[in-house]
Amino acid sequence: MLAVFFVVNMLYFSFISFFLCLAFTPIVRRIAIKKGWIAYPRKERWHNKPTAITGGIAIYLGMAIPLFFVADFTTILPHVIRTAGHSGGPSIDAVIWIGMTLLFILGLLDDFIHIKPHTKLVGQILVASMVTFLGFRLHWFTSLTSDTIVTIVWIVGITNAFNLIDNMDGLCAGVGVIAALYLVLLFTGDVRNVLSLPGWDFGIRESWGAAATEISIRGFETESGPDIAAFVAMILAGSLTAFLFYNFNPASIFMGDCGSLMIGFMLSMLSLHYSETGTASKLSSYAVPVMILMVPILDTTMVTFIRLLSGRKASVGGKDHTSHRLVLMGFSEKGAVISLYGIGAISGVAALFVSRNDSLTSPAVIIPLALSILLMATYLAQIRVYPEKEFSLLRGRAYTPILIDLTYKRQIILVMLDFCLIAFAYYLSYRLRFDSKEFHVYFKVFLHSLPAVIACKFVAFFTMGIYRGIWRYMSTNDVFVYLKASVVATLLSVVTVTFIYRFDDFSKGIFVIDWLLTTGLILGSRGSFRISLDTMKRKTLKGEPVLIYGAGRGGEILVREILNNKKREIKPVGFIDDDPLKFGKKLQGYPILGSFQEAELLVIKYRVRGMLISFNNRDSRNIDAVKEFCKANGLFLKWFFIDIEDVDLRDSQHQQIENSP
Repeated sequence: MLAVFFVVNMLYFSFISFFLCLAFTPIVRRIAIKKGWIAYPRKERWHNKPTAITGGIAIYLGMAIPLFFVADFTTILPHVIRTAGHSGGPSIDAVIWIGMTLLFILGLLDDFIHIKPHTKLVGQILVASMVTFLGFRLHWFTSLTSDTIVTIVWIVGITNAFNLIDNMDGLCAGVGVIAALYLVLLFTGDVRNVLSLPGWDFGIRESWGAAATEISIRGFETESGPDIAAFVAMILAGSLTAFLFYNFNPASIFMGDCGSLMIGFMLSMLSLHYSETGTASKLSSYAVPVMILMVPILDTTMVTFIRLLSGRKASVGGKDHTSHRLVLMGFSEKGAVISLYGIGAISGVAALFVSRNDSLTSPAVIIPLALSILLMATYLAQIRVYPEKEFSLLRGRAYTPILIDLTYKRQIILVMLDFCLIAFAYYLSYRLRFDSKEFHVYFKVFLHSLPAVIACKFVAFFTMGIYRGIWRYMSTNDVFVYLKASVVATLLSVVTVTFIYRFDDFSKGIFVIDWLLTTGLILGSRGSFRISLDTMKRKTLKGEPVLIYGAGRGGEILVREILNNKKREIKPVGFIDDDPLKFGKKLQGYPILGSFQEAELLVIKYRVRGMLISFNNRDSRNIDAVKEFCKANGLFLKWFFIDIEDVDLRDSQHQQIENSP
């Protein structure tokens, strides 16, 4: 009953936050337009039309008003003046209210008078220092000094990370909503556990006179628990959801720094509070906050790293963020934002799994998520954004050849990736084979045999030649090589384990599962590069729309040539072919739309500007008809054919003598 009452009140305050922001946003937008608080398009910015800013004012009012009546400010002063007999720390809701207000003011000043980056950074450090002074820490280190410094870096870093991802319509607000909702799920899960204990009572504390009440959950007279954090997270989610009605593509108002700094601070505080609840395992206290905020951490890390290595200032805006790179891959703006929403949602689900499992089970989710994010970042970092060369600071140095080997040839990166995949596959095979109780027993067996298994698999991989191929052009033959290498690696592992350990305490099923996982992961990692590259080529293909006549072997090769050679500046809309059995099917992802007799309708429907002939039979009777059709419809006509011609090996002087009269 208490839990239901708690959830009802939490939803009540989130609805208040939602409707307040929903009402204030159009008012703020109207005032911003009237006062000239407009963000105009600039070279280094993404938006292309004048848009009202200071939407963060509406977000702040939507959160600050309800949170003011929830927060327990009476816990702040005793902690500051250290009154006698005072125990426990200040309430997190009060600390968040004060911190978000200070950063809101700081961001508002930046929106209006454009304060210098280092001045803004000093303000953020002061607010983060206030938080640590009041006793809030990540609890990642036993050393109070180290933990305090890391906590300040965490708060400042996440605050700036949300400021940086406010670079495309709806991105910052949407990512903030997703993170806030997952934090609610984390904290309300803890509430259900705490409410089941004896000694808890629900109270309504009168505060600030009879006009206002503060709803709270208290137990054992201890410091605020995860319940209050859930209140704050729901209020944040409510306000941001309302703002998305005006900020999602196409946005009619931007939140500005006054909104993004405030959101980043609140989420940094809520995520570090998870470690303070005491319910987290050591591994989850590290992993869960990072996974909840994966999207801003990924974007900030990648952008900062690339900018610094490319000789650009990290604090200056640009079009090189994760969202921008996804657009360059061919996604629409909405598609790029929704894709990042998806990454945040998947990472949030993984965080929930880790929070509810022990340290031996959690790596089954943490490792594949980390590898996926790493592969994604590696691929996105290779996309050219600016005309100058990326990583310019690494060029022309003594160590440049080594870096070229690491980045261009990619073989060492593949070896490092395979090392992680082999270890993870072997670990996961144990986790799948044994239940929780048995896994704790067999975990020692896993640890002892892991080095031998890794060594055996690398010997097999190198011997079978999987590092000799070029992953961009992976073919069926390469797939068979990977399959054979995986089989040999597993057999060699079994022989080695039998020789060293006499196969005591080992299960045959382990190696069967391990072979399936290793094979799938190795092929999947290679295939992901190939699929990503092919997807980007198709999505970014630009040029005049054309029909390809001939859906055969020549047509397949022609499509590959078009995708790999953008200088052609042509974009196929589909094929036409004389074989009715091919109609409705696809070749290289492009539809076979019909026969030549239907070409006139297709030209009108797809606004075709030309036609490409892909079959090699130059004596075909259709050629004249094709020429007449193209003349009549104002289309250009080109012929693609494959031929092997003899080359005259005689020197040029000898040829001139023979050709002279």
